[in-house]
Amino acid sequence: MKAVILAAGVGERMQPLTQTNPKPLLPVAGRPILDYVLDSLKGTNIRDVILVVGYLQEKIRERYGDGSDLGLKISYVEQPEQKGTADAIDHADSEETFVVVNGDVYCDAQSLKNTIKQHNKQEAIATLGTYRVENAASYGVIKTKNGKISEIIEKPEKTYNQLINAGVYVFEPEIYEFIEKTPLSKRDEKEITTSIELLINSGKLVNATELQEWTHIGRPWDLLVANKKALEKRAHEQKGSIEPGAHVKENVTIEEGALIRSGAYIEGPAYIGENSDIGPNCYIRPHTSIGKNARIGNAVEVKNSIIMDGTHAAHHTYIGDSIIGRNCNFGSGTKIGNLRLDAGNVIMTLRGKLTDTGRRKLGAVLGDGSQTGLNSMVNPGVKMGPNSAIGPGAVLYEDLPSNRCIVVKQKEQERSWKNA
Repeated sequence: MKAVILAAGVGERMQPLTQTNPKPLLPVAGRPILDYVLDSLKGTNIRDVILVVGYLQEKIRERYGDGSDLGLKISYVEQPEQKGTADAIDHADSEETFVVVNGDVYCDAQSLKNTIKQHNKQEAIATLGTYRVENAASYGVIKTKNGKISEIIEKPEKTYNQLINAGVYVFEPEIYEFIEKTPLSKRDEKEITTSIELLINSGKLVNATELQEWTHIGRPWDLLVANKKALEKRAHEQKGSIEPGAHVKENVTIEEGALIRSGAYIEGPAYIGENSDIGPNCYIRPHTSIGKNARIGNAVEVKNSIIMDGTHAAHHTYIGDSIIGRNCNFGSGTKIGNLRLDAGNVIMTLRGKLTDTGRRKLGAVLGDGSQTGLNSMVNPGVKMGPNSAIGPGAVLYEDLPSNRCIVVKQKEQERSWKNA
C-alpha cells in the first residue's frame, strides 16, 4: 500500500507566513508540519509515499529529497494549478489501494492503522477518518448509519459535537471513476468530498472511522494549538550548554550548540533550537518553541509562541501568544499585545474578512524579515507581511502589507527653553 500526501496548496489563510514558506514546512515544536504526517505513515509500515506538490515545491523537494534519510521512498507529482483536492489526487493516479492524508493535518499512527484495518475488513471504495469537534462551522460534517457514511454536510448551521471529515482517507482505484465525474465547485475546484458524495449516491459502500488524535492546521492560531500538543508529547533532552544560575525545567528540549545564559528562566514544555542564544535574565514561558540561530536576550519575556529561525529579540521585549517568522528583529522595548482591552475574542483578518479566532489571548503574526523599532507596539490579531517594519514609538492597529514601513512623524515646535 502507498500513501499520497496533498502538499500543493498556497495556504492563503496562513498568510503572511505562507508568502515565503509552503504551509507543510511551517514549524511545530521545532519540526515542519509535514514531518509529523510522515511519522504517522511510518507507524503504519507504509514506506512508499507520493507527495503532490505545487506552491513553493522546490523547498519541499529540498527538505525531503527521495526520503531515504527517513527510511521512506518519496516521489513527487506536480499539481500545476491548485484546482482542488480531487484534482490533486487525480494527479497521483494509483493502481492499488492507497491512503490519502492532507499535508496540514496531524493524525496519530494508531488511528491511521485503524482506518486502514476498517477499510480492509469491508468491501468499500472509500473509508474516511473522522474527528469529533465542538465547532464544525468551517468543516464538512459526516453523517453515519451503522458505521457507513450517509451524507456530508458542508459548513452546517448546527455545529456542536459533530463528526467532521478529517482529511484522512483510504481509497480503492475505483475512486478515479468518480473523480472524473466530479463537477467544479463554486470555487472552480474539484473537491474530493463531492467525489465521495457521488460514490454514496451511486450506492457504493463508504466507511467511516473515528480518529483518536487529530489536529488541523489551517489558520495561524492552529499552529499554536499543534505546537502545544507536540511539546507536551515530546521526549525532551538537553544537549546545549546551560550556565550556572540559569533555571531550566526538565521538560525543555535544548538542541546542540544552544547556549542558555545565567539568569534565564525557562518553564516547560518548551523547545530551544540549535545554536540559539538565550539570556541572560530572560523568561521563556510554557509552550514556546524557538528555532535555530535565534537570540532571546536580557529582560525579554516570551509566552506560548513560535519564534522561527534567525529571529532576534535582544532586550526589553514582550512576545505573547504569537507566531514570529524567520530573521525578524525586535527593537528594544517592543511589546506584542495578546489581550484586547475589553477582554473579548481576538479578531484577525483572513482572506480579507474579519474572523473571530475564538481566543481571548492571541498576539501577532509576523512574516519573515519583519522589524520593529524602539518602544513600538503591535496589537492583538495584527499581521505584518514579510520584510515590513514599524518605526520607533509606532503602534500597529491594522495589518501591514509586505515591504511596507510605518513611522511616527513628530512635529517640531519652536519655543523658548530655559534661558535661551
